[in-house]
Amino acid sequence: MDGQLLAFTGVAAGMVAMPGADFTVVVRNALVSRRAGIACALGVAGGLLLHTALAVAGVAAVLAAVPALFRTLQLLGGAYVLYLGIRTLLALRRPRTAAVEEAATAARPLRQGFVTNALNPKAPITFLSLLPQFVPAGAPALPRTLLLALIVVVLALLWFPAVALLVDRLGRRLRRPRAARLVETVTGTALTALGALLLLEAAA
Repeated sequence: MDGQLLAFTGVAAGMVAMPGADFTVVVRNALVSRRAGIACALGVAGGLLLHTALAVAGVAAVLAAVPALFRTLQLLGGAYVLYLGIRTLLALRRPRTAAVEEAATAARPLRQGFVTNALNPKAPITFLSLLPQFVPAGAPALPRTLLLALIVVVLALLWFPAVALLVDRLGRRLRRPRAARLVETVTGTALTALGALLLLEAAA
């Protein structure tokens, strides 16, 4: 692997592992079950695959050039994260078994992970600005950017399932009623705050 690929891998790993809405929603689902956590992690990776594909295709440039479209996606993303946060906090009023049954199928966590990541309009623009920096001068752009995009997706497929498995491993302690309520309160509050910040940023 050449030096530029090593450098990109380090930068991309930092971006993927940075705590945010993706991390929080994976933790929240992993607390319900390993299956839900892994499904949510795969959904996040699917969202990153979409973003990197958009960046490679140049569609992200359209978002950068059309402020109204970018702001609309910001509002949608912020509203969805806020919705997840409020829903998590409201779920604290219900019996624990009801929350577990709600996430019993893989479809809901998978969708939550995908939508949470996919509705982040900053991601494709970030990749659009980042990927060209690691394409050597004179090298064909498309094969190189596809390789860089693949690295991002592979990192996501390693990191987020690892987070879900770690939370599940600690689950015996974390799923105790008092600990579970505390963690869900923290994750719900974090999602609500992130969603509110995204909405405020979009409205500014």
